[in-house]
Amino acid sequence: MTIAGAFILASLVLGHMNGQFDVTKFGWTWMLAFVGINLFQSGLTRFSLMTTILKKLDLK
Repeated sequence: MTIAGAFILASLVLGHMNGQFDVTKFGWTWMLAFVGINLFQSGLTRFSLMTTILKKLDLK
């Protein structure tokens, strides 16, 4: 998860530097950044809020 999050964040940074992503106008870019940060954090701390929610709902 850490590596996946790092790749998502790196692709966002490279896309922004290349002019492909404009973070001021493209709202989905922020959602992708949020997912990348959560994946990275989850890989480091082994805590995932989504996993906790799914367990409480008895889902796998």
